[in-house]
Amino acid sequence: MAMTSPAAVVERVELTPAAALFRSLGDPARLVIVRRLAVGPARVTDLTAALGLAQSTVSKHLACLRDCGLVTSEPAGRASVFRLAQPALADMLAAAEQVLAATGNAVALCPEWGLDACCPEPS
Repeated sequence: MAMTSPAAVVERVELTPAAALFRSLGDPARLVIVRRLAVGPARVTDLTAALGLAQSTVSKHLACLRDCGLVTSEPAGRASVFRLAQPALADMLAAAEQVLAATGNAVALCPEWGLDACCPEPS
């Protein structure tokens, strides 16, 4: 049985919030929402048109992002306007795109974590 060093346990605990951040961005629709909000604020109807998803689905993704502290909303008449809570999130996405370009999108082909692992083809 392998022993885990106290330093390794502390490091894993310290990295837990980062892992949660990446899980919150682990859905392509949420990434599209974040990318769109990086351009500027948007209403749910704007995002629905951009994603081609049902309003209820977009609202659920926005709720997830809001619960994670990544987006904020403010009322605008009967609608709500959403914006990035952390502008650095746009920089992080740009950095991720650079990593994907540099690796030839190898992560998408990874048998453990790639697209086929998380999004199997329907049979």
